[in-house]
Amino acid sequence: MVAASLLIPGLDEIVKDGDPKRRTEAARRIAELFLLGAANFRPDHVDLFDGVLLDLVPHTELAARADLAERLSVLANAPRGLVGQLAREDEIAIAGPLLRRSPVIDEAALIEIARVKGQGHLLAMSERSTLSCDLTDVIVHRGDRDVVRRAAGNAGALFSQTGYSALIKRASHDGILTLAVGQRDDLSALQLKDLLAGSVDLVRQRLLAAAKPGRQAAIKRAMSEISDIVEPVEGGRNFAPAQRTILALHNAGELNEAALLGFAKSHKYEESIAALSAMSAVKIATLDRLISGDRYDPILIVGKTIDLEWATVRALILLRLGPSRVPSPADIEGARLNFTRLMPSTAERVVGFWQTRQSA
Repeated sequence: MVAASLLIPGLDEIVKDGDPKRRTEAARRIAELFLLGAANFRPDHVDLFDGVLLDLVPHTELAARADLAERLSVLANAPRGLVGQLAREDEIAIAGPLLRRSPVIDEAALIEIARVKGQGHLLAMSERSTLSCDLTDVIVHRGDRDVVRRAAGNAGALFSQTGYSALIKRASHDGILTLAVGQRDDLSALQLKDLLAGSVDLVRQRLLAAAKPGRQAAIKRAMSEISDIVEPVEGGRNFAPAQRTILALHNAGELNEAALLGFAKSHKYEESIAALSAMSAVKIATLDRLISGDRYDPILIVGKTIDLEWATVRALILLRLGPSRVPSPADIEGARLNFTRLMPSTAERVVGFWQTRQSA
């Protein structure tokens, strides 16, 4: 192959002292030469291109680097140094294609990137055709909700015992994650039971309906072993009929705030609590204990978490008091002001604590 310095006249000068336009043009031409002949290049040829492009590509425009990364991502003999450089860029349009599918990024590099880069990089990695346990340990530890859901739904991902424990813990307040984890073929019977024990009945039923026929038998066995499929609640309330009503609404696509408001206005306590449970992933027994207490704060907190309107929150406060008690206008106005001032992030942390306690 012709030496790199002969590919473009004055290449050494361009690399050392050339202006951005000349470097960009040189990078474009050399990259094109590589892409056109990549199928026939020996490893030493690839290394030669790698050394030259490493100096030139960082000076090209973002769009050019993104296009190059997309084209390199499918090559089994792409220049390793250049691929590693591009995969570490902060701009996800550049790093993303390589993190999703490049076969030349080794395990150590992926783990290194996963430990320091942002959620976009983790999300891209979670789509790779295979993920090792060491890599998913980092992804589950650092990833946000969307990242972890994507990794859990990846059939080519492997999870360690530690990884599965973390997934199951996070799934206790994420119904979508529960569905993804529960359908994995490598989930043990004990792990499946732990997963279902931390979920509400509506999510269990959705998992059963979505699972493959071969998986449904295992889910049914796990459900039958969980003593609180219909949650026991102190005080003798029977929530089973309400749970069936809410499940039917969900299956019909009609479980929403309007339905919840209707239950609350009609003073249907069990249906209201069951609906709140399905919408917030907090168990019925937990909500019943909190809401029937001395304060209305839990209603404000769960309402803020699932983005309820004040009218619905007000109806739930009146439901809590019962049809024979009328709150003072000052009390209602105070509750409204507290609900308005309550930060969603604060409410989410409190609900997360409830969910953790109920899982424990």
